[in-house]
Amino acid sequence: MLDLGFMQRALLASILIGTVCGLLGFFVVLRRYAFIGVGISHSAIGGVAIGLLLGLPPLPVAAVFAVAVALGISVVSRRALLGEDAVIGVFFSGSMALGIVLFSLNRGYQQDLFSYLFGNVLAISPTELGALAVAATMIAAVVVALFKEQLFIAFDEEIARAYGHRVDLLDAALLVCLALTVIVGVRLVGVLLVEAMLVVPAATAALWASTFRRQVAISCSLGAASGVVGLGASYQFNLAAGGMIVLVSVAAFFVSLIIARR
Repeated sequence: MLDLGFMQRALLASILIGTVCGLLGFFVVLRRYAFIGVGISHSAIGGVAIGLLLGLPPLPVAAVFAVAVALGISVVSRRALLGEDAVIGVFFSGSMALGIVLFSLNRGYQQDLFSYLFGNVLAISPTELGALAVAATMIAAVVVALFKEQLFIAFDEEIARAYGHRVDLLDAALLVCLALTVIVGVRLVGVLLVEAMLVVPAATAALWASTFRRQVAISCSLGAASGVVGLGASYQFNLAAGGMIVLVSVAAFFVSLIIARR
């Protein structure tokens, strides 16, 4: 498998994306941000469609669009008289509908829509791999730098404010990292499955770890391992790579759940 250049790039991309998703997934699970991740991930379709119609690189445009949606969710949920879940639902459905309508304007983009919905890790070019590495490194650096503050906010937001932490700004930073991580993961498993990479390894790690540092380490390791094993299984049995990566991660979760219950 590794004699093939595109499989080497796919393997490196799987490890990178699995690791950064595992790292950020720790806070997604801890702060119960799974539904926000769903909203942001599906909003990427709107950004991809805008990029394709304007003749611009789809993923950078989708990154800007996803960041805008993440910040919009943060601002509106704090100021509106609605619950956060309702606000997420509005942004999620609106941006997804926008993408579908824009794709329908040009039938030639239907195949592009399919690849972004379900991912195509085998088509990653050397340039894209380099961009993924840079993006993953930047996201990881921000999360590590703000780790203690984000952990404080996750447990008691009001006390964090009393201690002088800029909670709104830190919350926005986490959402921006989440949006960028979603875009990084879209190339691997697609819009419909990237949320699983953010949630499942971290949820599995929570079943094994007794400290937060161990939970983060296990989550990152599981994310990377799921990418490697899933990619190998997809090559061996000629199955969809993105789907296999997620299925391996989900299988690890249920095995861990059974062991933990006993």
